[in-house]
Amino acid sequence: MNKTEFIAAIAEKAGITKVESQKVVAAYTEVIKEQMLKGEKVAILGFGTFSVTERQARTGINPQTKKPITIPARKSVKFKPGTELSLD
Repeated sequence: MNKTEFIAAIAEKAGITKVESQKVVAAYTEVIKEQMLKGEKVAILGFGTFSVTERQARTGINPQTKKPITIPARKSVKFKPGTELSLD
């Protein structure tokens, strides 16, 4: 499912227009992003938890030259699914 299909599915389930659904998805994404940029967790009961993790700098190998390179440290997004997303 791509973003357009996701927006259409939300619009249908919620009984709103696709334009309204797109605004909801954009706002939802923006709020999560803003909180994570502050280093905060975003926990949505039953759905899951978004958090920021620090990835350490490490040494890798350039696949074209086969020479070692340093991969810098960076922040990464982690998502832990909640109980409602369980496939059991």
